[in-house]
Amino acid sequence: MKSVRFGRTELMVSKLCFGCVSFGVADPARGWDPFSPEGRKQSLRLISVARELGVNLFDTSPDYGDGHAETLLGEACRSGRDKVILATKVDYGGQSPEDVTASVEASLKRLGTDYIDIIQFHGGNYPSSSVKRIMQKGLLEALERLRSDGKVRHIGLTVADPITARDLIESAAFDTIQMLYSLVEQAAARHALKWATAQDMGITVMRPLAAGMLMPLFRTIAPTWADETAIAETCLKFLLCDDRVHTINVGMRTEDELRKNVALIDGYDPAIKIKDLPRSVGQAARAVVE
Repeated sequence: MKSVRFGRTELMVSKLCFGCVSFGVADPARGWDPFSPEGRKQSLRLISVARELGVNLFDTSPDYGDGHAETLLGEACRSGRDKVILATKVDYGGQSPEDVTASVEASLKRLGTDYIDIIQFHGGNYPSSSVKRIMQKGLLEALERLRSDGKVRHIGLTVADPITARDLIESAAFDTIQMLYSLVEQAAARHALKWATAQDMGITVMRPLAAGMLMPLFRTIAPTWADETAIAETCLKFLLCDDRVHTINVGMRTEDELRKNVALIDGYDPAIKIKDLPRSVGQAARAVVE
């Protein structure tokens, strides 16, 4: 699987990041239950196959199944730990520095590891009050202490409304960022990607398939094209046109889905690169659809 330099972390990460939210959420409609004995077995198998295919970045959170996703991931990655990059998260709303430290320590135990490669503040948006809490109330300092102790290697953040993270991005305190950016949600292309690239941050895209928004939309406006596989491929191709994006976080439940995503990302060579915005964003979107 293709890998790229992950910004100033100097880590080499696979272009496909395995999003582990599915290991903490049951989906009865699809027959998926990671909490059942069979679902647990399937989950461990999926992580194993991902590693065999060259996926080395796995993104999880203690919020996914109240730690269940971290526990599964830790068990699957205990062997060959130095060959995988584990990213997890910590909350900041209403948290004290002691809470932040305790959360990371608990994640370390569930993951069964001595260190976390990337710890991220788990955020949707960052109003000024949140920025102040993180930067001035000891929360960032708590993560920096853990980094000094060798328990954390890199510090990052996640954001669903990228424009709200400008102060955090430009503070130069964060090594990585995971932001909302997709064929549907293109705002980051106009601002946050530029700010993060200027800081040489490792950049991950989350919700690349627009969290399932496109299927009902296309059933209405283009029913003859409302094919789930074609829509997913188009969304991924759009993001692969933007070389500021280092890796794409995709949640997966089946081996077939995993293999298709790896093959697409490895085999797609975009003819158009998103550079001159906003014109090229529209160009790239049309190109991958056509």
